[in-house]
Amino acid sequence: MHFAILQHVAHEGPAALLDWGRARGHEMTIRRLYADPALPGAEDFDGLIVLGGGMGVHDGAAHPWLEPERELIRAALGSGRPVLGICLGAQQLAHALGAEVFPGAEREVGFWPIRRVGAALPLPAELPACHWHGDTFELPEGAERLASSEACTNQVFVTADGLGLGLQCHLEATPAWVDDCCTHDADYLVPGRWMQDATRLRAEQAAYPVMHRALHDLLDAFTAGVRPMQG
Repeated sequence: MHFAILQHVAHEGPAALLDWGRARGHEMTIRRLYADPALPGAEDFDGLIVLGGGMGVHDGAAHPWLEPERELIRAALGSGRPVLGICLGAQQLAHALGAEVFPGAEREVGFWPIRRVGAALPLPAELPACHWHGDTFELPEGAERLASSEACTNQVFVTADGLGLGLQCHLEATPAWVDDCCTHDADYLVPGRWMQDATRLRAEQAAYPVMHRALHDLLDAFTAGVRPMQG
């Protein structure tokens, strides 16, 4: 399959998603919207991956590509193409389907566990996950919640048609990804109940293999049976 990856900021790339794509023989094309905001058409890919970023879904005045991106998400789903949204991408997916997106009670940044709720796709009962967000969202109509954390109710969800998968957390994160975020988003790390500092974030080692194994299993199940589109 050919996946188009929409990257919103230079320091939040696809990270371990590329390892999954290469291992499965998928073609992964990165569209760096921070350098060129031109979006592909739904006919240009078999699946769409929408990454994170420090902007919010309501920041269209500063980032005019946000609404066209939601239109692309709707077009992809409407033509039977799967969409994976991560962090901002999950919020964009939810908002594209009519759900509200709003600031959470507290920022959630660090390695905190998520716990399985639904059973539509495979996840361990509990696993560590990397978090870096302040906003959250309601579920779109008919969507199933798959996982929650103590700080954020909607961590993983699948849309009613099974074609959209949203991850508020960053199972794709790697040590280099975390280091880049700590460097470029250092002012985001303010004290809070669900906030780890840069030293703690950079010291993490054990979570990554567990996160990436869960990510691969989740994406394998999500894409099972999906075939490349023809035009």
